[in-house]
Amino acid sequence: MTASNIITKASGERVPFSAHKLENSLKRAGAAAPVIDEIVKKVTNSLFEGITTREIYHIAFELLKNKTSSSAAKYKLKHAIMELGPSGFPFEKYFAERLKHQGFKTKVDQVVQGHCVSHEIDVIAEKGEKYFMVECKFHNQTGFVCDVKIPLYIQSRFKDVEYSLNRMPDQNSKFHQGWVVTNTRFSSDAIQYGNCVGLHLVGWDHPHNGSLRDQIDQSGLYPLTCLTTLRDEEKASLLSAGIVLSKEFTHNQAPLSKIGISPERITAIVKESSEICAGGLR
Repeated sequence: MTASNIITKASGERVPFSAHKLENSLKRAGAAAPVIDEIVKKVTNSLFEGITTREIYHIAFELLKNKTSSSAAKYKLKHAIMELGPSGFPFEKYFAERLKHQGFKTKVDQVVQGHCVSHEIDVIAEKGEKYFMVECKFHNQTGFVCDVKIPLYIQSRFKDVEYSLNRMPDQNSKFHQGWVVTNTRFSSDAIQYGNCVGLHLVGWDHPHNGSLRDQIDQSGLYPLTCLTTLRDEEKASLLSAGIVLSKEFTHNQAPLSKIGISPERITAIVKESSEICAGGLR
């Protein structure tokens, strides 16, 4: 193994470069086999000692964007989620919108009275006999890990609220559960604790076949920050207006016109939106 095969992760850890992981991420984005082979070869030839995973991502993203914008949009999903900041509120709204598309009635940024004190809850989701209280932990930097202190804290808040809910006639027969949702990762202790107490954890890569990344890919509900045809300032304006899903533009282009985007560019944005949303379980 040569020095140029060693790369630096966001955490600072130095590991061998994995062409297989790059291939899988490009395949997940829907890139064709010849395109994948070409990009992996060019990225491999661009490696130097200590190159960061972020630098590798940018090289691959630009190469993919020159081939197909819709695959590039999906490839940048993790970074697009981080662009929902810096406050984190767009991330809460985005997750609430995803639950709404699953048939839940949702409320964002609610104050709920517990047995001891009141609590600010990021998202409340209800459907039938299910009542979920969701805490969204958003981070706009890579390498962050949610440790066990976070689910410990959220579980104590949830139990305080649950005690009060169980005393209400319209709630005592419902299934109540606390959730912690993050765009990064959980530590092994956090996952172990969540499993032990019945706290539902959703992270970037957890749980298997139900992670945040899996749910987005399966549903086709990509954030508008994925779109390569939108400029940064346009994304910021749309997020400020409460729009978070790229899917919105496939049937309503008014928000795009309102912020001054030309008809020609709107056509390109709608085309990219339709392509990245296609194939999900909407």
